[in-house]
Amino acid sequence: MVTFWESVQETEEYATVGELADLVRRLHWLEEPEFLGLPYFDPLAKLAASLDGLDGIAEEDRTFLEERAARIAKDYDRLDFVLPFGMIHGDASIGNILRHRDGRAVLIDLDGFALAPRGWDLVQTAIFYDRYGWHTKTEYAEFVHRYGFDLMNWPGYETLSDLRELMMVSWLGHQVATSESSAAEFARRMRSFRTGEGRGEWRPI
Repeated sequence: MVTFWESVQETEEYATVGELADLVRRLHWLEEPEFLGLPYFDPLAKLAASLDGLDGIAEEDRTFLEERAARIAKDYDRLDFVLPFGMIHGDASIGNILRHRDGRAVLIDLDGFALAPRGWDLVQTAIFYDRYGWHTKTEYAEFVHRYGFDLMNWPGYETLSDLRELMMVSWLGHQVATSESSAAEFARRMRSFRTGEGRGEWRPI
């Protein structure tokens, strides 16, 4: 099987948080074409697989992450999702929306495209603003306005955020053995997990 991909443009230019909201909203309005046969997204299964293959970190760090995952899994199973189930991008963030050479914004990195509660596509933008300060208050307000829903007002927001955050840290743990900058960032995030402080010092990778 062969796939062909169109080059967005010769240089890398990211679009805006507001344009991300527009594209995600349009995606969430679509009905799944039957011929696609999209998989169901299970974040707990994906996290478990990531932790199982996490061999390049200290054993105490791995144990800490596994125990944290077990606690979050119990809370996740009790969530009552308010946004409907349907197609999601799977990794909808400012890092996956580029400016096309014709000026329009396009979503990239579609390997996580699946069926799931649609709030999953909103949580990254929320925590990038709320926990890490990577987006401004104005940017997040525009995102909420253009999408039409504020995930931070949903009672399950903290649990979904904890799960997404843990997946981010677990993914980073796989880069520790091959990247000094990733190793330093992983250590920073683990300290933050243990102390409950310092999320404002996290750096995007």
